[in-house]
Amino acid sequence: MSAKNIFLKPGFVRAPLQNGVGRYVCQLQRIVLKFCKSNGSSRGLRDYIEQDLVDFAKENPGVVVYLKPRRHRGPVVVAEYLNGDRVWMNMHNKTHSEITKWIDVLRTQQGDNSTTRLRKYQYTDHPSIQGPWTPFTFKNPALNTAELPNQAYGANDRLPMSATEQLRLMFEAQKLGKNEELKTAE
Repeated sequence: MSAKNIFLKPGFVRAPLQNGVGRYVCQLQRIVLKFCKSNGSSRGLRDYIEQDLVDFAKENPGVVVYLKPRRHRGPVVVAEYLNGDRVWMNMHNKTHSEITKWIDVLRTQQGDNSTTRLRKYQYTDHPSIQGPWTPFTFKNPALNTAELPNQAYGANDRLPMSATEQLRLMFEAQKLGKNEELKTAE
């Protein structure tokens, strides 16, 4: 095992703000497009700004878009997320379609997880080499090819009577007993 991740900040994998439980919250907070008005390497980003940026802003009203023209610099896209992460991407000599795809990737992810050393909630000194236990670990493999419903695998007559069923039978017997007492009294 390598120790290259020992200097990264530790963190757990979790859904940000329980995203998807109630409603979806876009994690991208702001995106900054830095480009040169005359440099040839910024052509793809300039094409994206001219053709697709207005549509992107209309489809994503929760994302703030900044344009930052810079002289004699390469094109850069900086995305800032709700959890404080910043992702910096160089767009040098990328085409309009490539930039469209990369901006969509930045829009749908939750930040840069490569700077976090992932931790687990459980720890053991002797991890299992057989894999985790599941409810199907010790099941009979004949269940995989069985024709269901099958009396051999799921017969309910072998189960003990439930308390509800016992109460129902006692009530019916009590009701029948009262009816018989009324008939004999007449």
